[in-house]
This record gives sequence, C-alpha cells and structure tokens, in this order.
Amino acid sequence: MAGQDDQTLRDLLAPERGRLRRAALISALAATLWPAQAAVVALALAGLLAAAPAPIWPYVLGFALLGILRALLNTWAEGLTYAAGHAVVTRIRADLVAREARNTDGPAAGIVAALAAEKLDALLPYISRYAPARARVTVVPLLILALAFWHSWAVGVVFLITGPLIPVFMALIGWAAQAASQRQMAEIGSLNDVLVERLSALLDIRLLGASGAMITGFAQAADGLRAQTMAVLRVAFLSSAVLELFAAIGVAMVAVFVGFSLLGLLGFGTYGTPLAPAAGIFLLLLAPEFYQPLRDLSAAWHDRAAALAVAAELAAWQAANPAPLLGQGARVARLPGPARIEASGLRLHLGGQTLILPDFSIAPGEKIALVGASGTGKTTLLRLIAGMQQIDAGEISVAGQRLDAANADAWRARLGWMPQNPHFLNASLRHNLAFGGADSGADLGPALQAAVVQDVVAALPRGLATHLGETGAGLSGGEARRLTLARALYARPDVLLADEPTADLDAETARAVRAGLLNLAATGCTLIIATHDPRLAAEMDRVIRVGAA
Repeated sequence: MAGQDDQTLRDLLAPERGRLRRAALISALAATLWPAQAAVVALALAGLLAAAPAPIWPYVLGFALLGILRALLNTWAEGLTYAAGHAVVTRIRADLVAREARNTDGPAAGIVAALAAEKLDALLPYISRYAPARARVTVVPLLILALAFWHSWAVGVVFLITGPLIPVFMALIGWAAQAASQRQMAEIGSLNDVLVERLSALLDIRLLGASGAMITGFAQAADGLRAQTMAVLRVAFLSSAVLELFAAIGVAMVAVFVGFSLLGLLGFGTYGTPLAPAAGIFLLLLAPEFYQPLRDLSAAWHDRAAALAVAAELAAWQAANPAPLLGQGARVARLPGPARIEASGLRLHLGGQTLILPDFSIAPGEKIALVGASGTGKTTLLRLIAGMQQIDAGEISVAGQRLDAANADAWRARLGWMPQNPHFLNASLRHNLAFGGADSGADLGPALQAAVVQDVVAALPRGLATHLGETGAGLSGGEARRLTLARALYARPDVLLADEPTADLDAETARAVRAGLLNLAATGCTLIIATHDPRLAAEMDRVIRVGAA
C-alpha cells in the first residue's frame, strides 16, 4: 500500500520533476560548503593558538564569502521548491475542482472540500523540504564521514555507528507516523462532511427538536479529530526525541575524544601522529553538521507521511470518480434529428465488477419502463443515456449520432432529468423550476398542478421565491421529486429520464404523478422510467428488463 502511495506521489510531482531535481542538487551543493567554512574557522583558531598568531582577517573574509555563497544557493533552491510546490498544488486543485464541477455522483461535499481546500496544502512542506533534505542526506554525511576518517579513524567509527541508527529508528517510527497521518486526514474529511450535512438539514433538525443530539454528535466527531491530531504529535515528538538522543550522543563522543586527545590523555584514534589543534577543531565543527541532514530529513519525514496520506486520498478519489460526465456541462443548442436512442454491447466496470446492460432501440415518443432488482443498473443506464457517465465498452447512439463528448451537451439540451435524490441550485424555487425562463413572467401554474405540487409550493414561506438549499431542506423526498417533475413538465423536453418517480409517495399522489407523466408523454415526449412500481410500468408501451439472465 505504501508503495502505491509513493508511486501516486511521484506521479503528482512528475510535471515538476526537473525543477525539483535542480533544487535538490543546489541544496546539496550549498550544504557541502560547510566543511570548507569549518576548515577556515579551524585554521583561524589554530593560528590564534600559535606562538606567533597570523592575521585573522583573511579567514574572516573567506568565511564570509563562503557564507554568502551558501545563503545564495539555499535561497535559489528554496525558490525553486516553492515555485514547484505552488505549481503542483495549484494544478491538482484546479483539476479536482474542474472534475467535481462536471461530476454528478461524487463523494460527499465535505470530504471533497476538505481535500481541495486544506489537505492539498500538506504537499507543500513535503515538496519544499523533503526532496532537498533527502539530497543532502545522500551527500553531506558521506562527505563528512570521509573527512573524519581522513583525520581520525576513531571519529569516523563514531559517525559510522551512530549515523545509521537514526534512519533505522526514523523508518520504524515513520510507519506509525504515516498511519496516524492517514487517520487524521480521514477524520478531517469526515468532520467537514458532518458539518455540511448538519447545515443542509438545519431546518429539519430544529423542527424535530434534535439540536442537542446534533451538538453532541458533532462534539464527538471533533473530539475524534483532536485525538487523531494528538496521536500525530505524539509520534512527531517521539521521533524527534530519538533523533536528538543519538545526535547528542554522537557529538558528545566526538567532543570527549577530541578534548582528551588534545590534552594528550588519549594515544589512539589517529594514524600515528597526535591530533593537531586545527584537526580537532575541524572535527568538532563537523560533528553537528554530520547529523544535521538527518535532523532535516526527520522533520521532513512527517511531511512525507502527511503527503502520502493526501496521495492515498487522492488515489481513492480518482478511483471513485474515474470519468466525469461527457461534454462540458455547457448550455448549447439542441442536437437536431429525431430523438431515437439505440444501445448495443454496453459494459461498465463498477466496484470491481462488470455491469452488462441490455441492447435496445427506443423510438421517439415511446414510453419505456426499466425494471429489475435493485443494484442491477437501472439508474446507471439512465445516466449513460444522458451522457453523465462514460461506458467502458459498447455504444450509445442518439438522434442518429454516436453519443460522445462532442455532442453530449447538445443532446442533454433535449433531456429532462428526474433523479431519485433531487438537488437544487442556490437560487429561488422559481429559478430552479424554469432555469431563468420564468423571470420574464411565464406561468408555472399548469406544471405545478400537473405534478400535484401546488399545495407544497403554497405552504413554503415565500412560495416560488423560497430558497430551498441544495438538498431541498424542509421538503420530503416525494415533494422534492414532484418539483423535479414540475420542472420537466414546464420545460417540455423531447426525452424525460425519470428514476423512481413514484417512490415514497402515497397512493393518491403516485396516481397523480403517473397522470402527469402520461400527460407529458401525450405531447410527444419520450419517457424512459426506471421503476419498481408495477402500475407505472403497466402504463408504459413496453418494458426493458435490466439485469435479466
């Protein structure tokens, strides 16, 4: 699983790989300047300890020039990584928002919003810190280890023993960090989703007197997020403590060896000659820098864990949303030609299974009932006919043309859509029923009456001027579905796709809805209705069974 997340993360960074490599090389080059600065400082201090001290200003000048060069290189590398990170996050966020804008059946809004607005920013620390830190780890410790062995094999052995222990413990703790980060990311998305759901149903919650239970549930969700965040912090503090422990032990051992060697109390650790003051000071200055790249990588390791968690969530989102609707969802002129619909060889891969849908030909003005057990693909077939989902194999032709991204918008301009779970625009009910057409004074009364929904509209606080919210807060499922029928009746589409239009309705209202659908069909509209209602199916011209052997 971690390997898949790593590959996903590499794929996300692929467009900026060249810039990131340059930044990593520049950062590593800047880090290699410290041994030169340490050598300058060691020579300067050794010169001051000599019987005839040498002038110190050349060393000061050399140290300053190397420091300026190092700062310029670091600034250059940081600028490259920031630009690359900003480009990656901006591109992913734009792609996510664009796909969600065209996706009609994606995950919950709170989860997607948290991913786009908050979680993607976790990629920035990984991009700006982890890649440069990894480059420094592969160069600087090896360079310092070689210099240490050049002057003293004892110091080299200290580095050789303590250095590898840090990555080992980092890896062990890193597994726990990644798991904790994934749980925290999931809790963030869940909490956002809970908040969106509660806000959308706020009116119903108040009417039912369930405010106390809602507050308690939200508090529990918030406590869950707090617990996951603290778990991540505990792992971070633990790994930092382990790292600092081994780094402090290593530096202390080098300091003890150098100190006793310069005092003449130790006669081993060098290659036959006593350790010179310049060499001892040089080794002391190198010791902290040997562990510094490992410190940087340890800090960035948690950034990597968070980035892998985001990559895993992005991969899951892409798997759940493999293909958005055909076309751009734009308002265009209607596709010309008779509204004949034909399908053959339809195959669709969903949830690891292959859905095989029936072949059919529907003439203009026909009334068709799609029947079958739940989960056999009736709703999916409606979505395919509307171009709201892409097929994996087979072909659908509409108005004499193969349905594809080029003509899907024009085809949908001829359709009416009556989903099982209606959604509304953030506008007045009048605008939702007519999409702006009623603003000129068109009469919605006949459509409301035919859908048996005029009493529902009259009971709303502001009638047709009421804003219902995306999910139609305050309406029952049957009432919301009847409003979508009224919208179809007003628009008089060439083809109406209806998903369970009489579900959740009492017998009298269901009879009225059936009558409204038949009245629409009498105008020449093609009806394609997915239903479990035998009375409604009996009113159709013919039945297409979905999922039959």
